[in-house]
Amino acid sequence: MDERLIVGLDLPGVKEAAEVVRALEGAVNVYKIGYQLAFAGGLDFARELTADGKRVFLDMKLLDIDNTVAKGVEQVARMGVSMLTLHAYPKAMRAAVEAAHGSGLTLLAVSVLTSMDARDLAEAGYAYEPDALVSRRAGQARAAGMGGIVCSAAEAEAVRRIVGEDMAVVTPGIRPAGSAHGDQKRVVTPADAIRAGASHLVVARPIIGAVDRRAAAEAILAEMKNATTEGA
Repeated sequence: MDERLIVGLDLPGVKEAAEVVRALEGAVNVYKIGYQLAFAGGLDFARELTADGKRVFLDMKLLDIDNTVAKGVEQVARMGVSMLTLHAYPKAMRAAVEAAHGSGLTLLAVSVLTSMDARDLAEAGYAYEPDALVSRRAGQARAAGMGGIVCSAAEAEAVRRIVGEDMAVVTPGIRPAGSAHGDQKRVVTPADAIRAGASHLVVARPIIGAVDRRAAAEAILAEMKNATTEGA
């Protein structure tokens, strides 16, 4: 389970992030670094984590012209991180897959942000409901040769049917029962995400905001394990 739980280091600086990693040593091995930390020394910290044997999910959500995406992916691959996100636009995905070929970097296609609902998509100009757009992008990600897709766990079961068993299905917006949703609109508990077919769960605030971070992480890991072994 320590390879399937990804803890989001959504923190203002490397010092705070390092404290979380120390608190979770031996329990968690995969960490997400997004914009907030990346722009505060997080890219160098990512290199430190990989050198220490940790796995890093670099959540940059790349999207640009093909050449720019490809050159960015080539540089990220050299960092030694395990996962990188980009928005699920077909041309960008194809360029990224070609650039990452042979590197071992897992490319993840971001389908629809878990902070967005149908009204948000309509406002942005999309003529799709969230589940329909997620399904469309899952099929495009598979066709492009991506390593996985990022989606709400609410859509994980449908996505798993589309992408098969070989691709990763990474689900943010995970909230243990009774915890605050914050700015997330399409949330699911850890157990339900595993039952729906998620391969990896991204959890930030319920762990990094807990009084006892290790206990919070271990409770989620136990819930994930129980859901995995049900009916076994």
